[in-house]
Amino acid sequence: MVSVSEKHTVGVVANLVGVSVRTLHHYDDIGLVTPSGRTATDYRSYSSADVERLHQVLLYRELGFPLEEIATLLDDPSVDALAHLRRQLDLLGERIDSLHRMAAAVEKMMEARTVGNQLTPEEQREIFGDDWPAEEYAAEAEQRWGNTDEWKQSQERTATFTKADWQKVKDDTDALNAKLAAALTRGVKPGSDEANALAEEHRAGIEQFYDCGYDMQVCLAEMYVQDERFTKTYDDVEPGLAQFVRDIIVANAEQKRG
Repeated sequence: MVSVSEKHTVGVVANLVGVSVRTLHHYDDIGLVTPSGRTATDYRSYSSADVERLHQVLLYRELGFPLEEIATLLDDPSVDALAHLRRQLDLLGERIDSLHRMAAAVEKMMEARTVGNQLTPEEQREIFGDDWPAEEYAAEAEQRWGNTDEWKQSQERTATFTKADWQKVKDDTDALNAKLAAALTRGVKPGSDEANALAEEHRAGIEQFYDCGYDMQVCLAEMYVQDERFTKTYDDVEPGLAQFVRDIIVANAEQKRG
């Protein structure tokens, strides 16, 4: 601890607080932490008050405040030292809460990896193909649906999926798409018994991940024709398949609701 009478050079203070000499020089240049004295050889000399201000600056920096805002906070005559400390304590509490949430999320990820559900990028390409945009889809899905019950269910259910489970999902999806394409080619009509059975098989596939009622299934079906990426996925199997899948799902849902 620096006593009231002690003075320290920039190098000593840098070691004391754990920052570089260059950082201290920058703080001096912009008037954020200016040493109050000079040595006999004209080097910067920091008093205990200077070091206390430096600690406040570093704490605010740790909390993410820009230097300009820190200067305003410290130099505002309407805010006393005790008010600063209370503000810092409140911000630290928020930071601690945030770190606890982050720690819980990391623990959940570790648990998921322990049971083997996480596929490596190589395994994802092996199962879903070289052009599978896993990170892009995952990030977009979480952004759009991350706060929904369906998203939470999906995360919980897939937490136990192994590589073999994911391979089965891919194989079952390919098999269903082949049946859908064959039905389209044969002219199966939406609302027919065969079309309704295919729509129910589609819904059952979704329910591996989350509870999927008819309203939710229709929302997904509309996305198949509105989002060109989903349209391409189906139409690469058979031209017009995305629209066909949408139509049989909507027709089946209307019958079930009616």
